Amino acid sequence: MRAECGKAAKAGLAGVADIVFPRVCVSCRGPVADDTGFRHLCSECSAALARIRPPACRVCGHPFWGVVEGDRTCGHCDRLVPCFGSGAAAVLLRGSARALVIELKYHGGRQVLEDMAKLVQETPHLVDHVKDAVLVPVPLHPRKQRERGYNQSHLIAIMLARSAGGVTRVQPLLRRVVDTVTQTAFDRKRRQANLKNAFALASGATIVSGARYVLVDDVFTTGSTLNSCAAVLREAGAVNLDVVTFGHG
Repeated sequence: MRAECGKAAKAGLAGVADIVFPRVCVSCRGPVADDTGFRHLCSECSAALARIRPPACRVCGHPFWGVVEGDRTCGHCDRLVPCFGSGAAAVLLRGSARALVIELKYHGGRQVLEDMAKLVQETPHLVDHVKDAVLVPVPLHPRKQRERGYNQSHLIAIMLARSAGGVTRVQPLLRRVVDTVTQTAFDRKRRQANLKNAFALASGATIVSGARYVLVDDVFTTGSTLNSCAAVLREAGAVNLDVVTFGHG
């Protein structure tokens, strides 16, 4: 009864907030109606989301179009030698999906996590991919985390754990020891060089050989960041190790 009252009160406060501060789509900046199913995307932008469905690349989660036979990798992963097993993602990083990530990552928009959660919950293969695993967020360097106020990958990991349920849990087992420059304009080779020795095991972190670990990041681009983190966990004794991202692109 108390939980139901709490939900009703929360919904009432959200309704008042929507009247005082009308919701605006983070992608097109237009108004967001109540019937979109999303709080921060309008109906047109939410309909344009490029949701990922199987079949998909076993390494990075990029979708294949049409019928695929066997266990295949995509062109993004041809030159990647992964230190992890398999990967999954919820959406291709285009248009409105990119706007969600940018809002969270650069504009302090933690409120968009509720829309990200909706997308994750509507992506069954991704929920299955993380369920009952230990989720390890890709860390930020302390300087960057102080500036941003949070680590977006950690917040995404918490959102994934709540969406998956079961015994899914988040453990920040890694730390970033090198304050690398932004990799946005780098190709795979330069990203790999930029990330050399950038990550280490967190102080006091313990790896359980029988546990399943899933590295969490916001976006899979070349896989260099996730692979660098995976190498550290492998060296520390992680045997069953996969990756997951919100977006691919």
